[in-house]
Amino acid sequence: MPFVPHVTVATVIERMGRFLMVEELVEGKAVLNQPAGHLEADESLRDAAIRETLEETGWEIELTGVIGIYLYTAPSNGTTYQRICFAGQARRHRADHPLDDGIIGPRWLTPDELDTLRGQWRSELVMTCIRDYLNGPTYPLDLIR
Repeated sequence: MPFVPHVTVATVIERMGRFLMVEELVEGKAVLNQPAGHLEADESLRDAAIRETLEETGWEIELTGVIGIYLYTAPSNGTTYQRICFAGQARRHRADHPLDDGIIGPRWLTPDELDTLRGQWRSELVMTCIRDYLNGPTYPLDLIR
């Protein structure tokens, strides 16, 4: 079988020391993740990050930078993901916006709260991206072309 990495995007959105997270059902279990998802055909990485955040949280955001590019192989299924993680700011909550299937809802959590919920992280990338955001640097958006 050929090696086919999956391109995904994620956003780290901080507001008053809390981070916008998504609680979602994966194989019947509630897990926590950044707003994240797959790149779609004919879509830019930036547009994908903005779209996924809205679809999973109801929040309109503005991207402010690039946190990092990560390669992650899921131990559960051996699938390799390339994640481009963006920093952004929450602009407007659209409470009436329908959320994607399987999404329980958005949650604003501190890093300490997330640490206590480690068993619910979708992957180790959850805290890796937040720590990288907190420790900097964040790179200009034009890094991604």
